[in-house]
Amino acid sequence: MSRKRYRLRKPAVAALMTLLLIIAGFGVYFAGRLIEKAAYPIRYREYVERYAEENSLEPALVFAVIKAESSFRPEVVSSAGAIGLMQIMPRTAGKIAERFGGEFSADADLRDPETNIMFGCALLRWMTDEFANTDTVLAAYNAGWGNVTKWLADEAYSTDGATLHTIPFKETENFVKRVASAAEKYRELYYGG
Repeated sequence: MSRKRYRLRKPAVAALMTLLLIIAGFGVYFAGRLIEKAAYPIRYREYVERYAEENSLEPALVFAVIKAESSFRPEVVSSAGAIGLMQIMPRTAGKIAERFGGEFSADADLRDPETNIMFGCALLRWMTDEFANTDTVLAAYNAGWGNVTKWLADEAYSTDGATLHTIPFKETENFVKRVASAAEKYRELYYGG
């Protein structure tokens, strides 16, 4: 009884190796995407997309604000007293309720994800109506309308009165950078671009 030996020819080995490399490449790519999506989750998607659309906002930006403000933890309360996913101050919630009325109540439960996202999107819309670009909107969201209005009037921070070339609060500067970076990643991962 003789055993036959099978030998792969060089072209067959090269083709097999190429195929294995392609499969491995796809595996690495998809594993990387899964890791990125874990780092940039889209929890509360129904609420984010609903209230973003109602306020003519980009959902990627809203997700980025939530990631930066609370890391998707609805129970978070900051040392300053900001509450929930989008870190809304109760006093600011009262101002939003005055301005927008309707579903908004000054004594709303800001720990409730839907309520918090509704208020946060309304605040982003309000700031978008007031300021010229996204970075200024985000600075106002974080540091407050009053601070940003003062900065825009000061040539040390704004040369045109509409955009900030310098943000004097380091925390706010870092917030704007984090949100802008996260929004870009959300666009790439979930919104095609």
